[in-house]
Amino acid sequence: MEHDPLTARLAATVRAARDAQDLSVSALAERSGVSRAMIAKIERGDAQPTAALLAKLSAALGLTLSELIARAEREEQRLVRAGDQPVWTDPDTGYVRRAVSPPVGGPLELVEVELPAGAEVPIAADSYTFIHQQIWVLAGHLRFVEGEEVHELDAGDCLQLGDPSPCAFVNPTRRACRYLVALSKR
Repeated sequence: MEHDPLTARLAATVRAARDAQDLSVSALAERSGVSRAMIAKIERGDAQPTAALLAKLSAALGLTLSELIARAEREEQRLVRAGDQPVWTDPDTGYVRRAVSPPVGGPLELVEVELPAGAEVPIAADSYTFIHQQIWVLAGHLRFVEGEEVHELDAGDCLQLGDPSPCAFVNPTRRACRYLVALSKR
């Protein structure tokens, strides 16, 4: 398998974060719900992780997904130009995630997402245990499933997430949906 640079940097970042917490692969697997074999593949750069997998791993490591990606990018600046913002595409769904905020570890992160037509991205509840989030729809329609509650959001609508529960970002339409996620640590 040919390794793209971001996948290789993500591999090293996940490994470094796990090592920094003195966690074994087994301990991270138990915390995250991701198999030891998949964690090993990700850390070797042999698998391009999906958004759902990275969310589970980052939560288990006490990081937001943006922090994990920013660490992989190794940036230490307060200004990040649009062309330099890290963009990551989920290999499963085609979901495109742009880390808008400068990766300096501030209290607030902004993430722009483009969710393709018909796509669904489920995220486990434990991915949200240590963060507050708001979703602001920029274009299109987003169905956000939050536990048993379903929110139908159109351009301009903004939703503050409630207590952590299993969630899904769903685009039930035939057009891409763009939204901004603002998040901060609890």
